[in-house]
Amino acid sequence: MLIGQYEHTIDNKKRLALPAKFRGELGDKVIITKGIESCLVVYTEKEFKIMSEKLSNLTISQSEARSFTRIMLAGAMEVGLDKLGRVLLPDYLKKYAGLKKDVVICGLSNRVEIWDCQEWLSYTKKAEKGVDKIVSKLGSLGI
Repeated sequence: MLIGQYEHTIDNKKRLALPAKFRGELGDKVIITKGIESCLVVYTEKEFKIMSEKLSNLTISQSEARSFTRIMLAGAMEVGLDKLGRVLLPDYLKKYAGLKKDVVICGLSNRVEIWDCQEWLSYTKKAEKGVDKIVSKLGSLGI
């Protein structure tokens, strides 16, 4: 299971080492795409296939479904991990997520998110302030 958060840096060649604890589960190739907030999402090939199948089942008559599908699929890039577990981050994805040098890599069960360190701190600070409201809404969903 992909869980936990780790601080890493992007090197001068735009490579990012994924946490050693994640590498076995991620495999030799991953799919990186744009996240919902200002982050990138890393999927295994298997998880990306599941997600893309769900997207292909959305009705194309709804503009929101078309937009989300375009963002997730057209923004995706298949990348290989080198022997040191590094991935080369494409410029357009780095720019989208505002990634500079210091990043936080978060395991979220079936996927990994990559955040700019400062953006992550800002996001978590805001989210933690509203955790009571979030929990009450999740309760109504049976969680």
